[in-house]
Amino acid sequence: MNKTMRKLSVAGLAAMLLIISSCKDKDPSVLKVFVRSANNELMNNAKVIIIADTDSDPPTPSYVDTVMTNSSGFALFEMEEFFDALDKDQTTGYFDILVKRDLQQGEGYVHCRAHITAVETVYLQP
Repeated sequence: MNKTMRKLSVAGLAAMLLIISSCKDKDPSVLKVFVRSANNELMNNAKVIIIADTDSDPPTPSYVDTVMTNSSGFALFEMEEFFDALDKDQTTGYFDILVKRDLQQGEGYVHCRAHITAVETVYLQP
């Protein structure tokens, strides 16, 4: 009977772990934009603006957000709000990226997906 109890305990524990892991939250939807100078240095305090590309295929709904780069030279956009507003079958978005710092500017383009971290680097031009 002792062996039977051990087997049942192990099976019960395995079932609980399986249930708990299936309830785990999905990965976050994040867009991370690194900003570099023409000399390839990471730039802090740069204004990063993302603008939805409404002419993309499939079209991306209107969306605009602005974040300043941190001391590590990147801007982090939490995209959960954007993806939560979409239909469940729409899991992608395309965004133009505009970056400004002092008199320097840069541009980029990124494909962002739900529950994935998208990363793009924009180089500032003098």
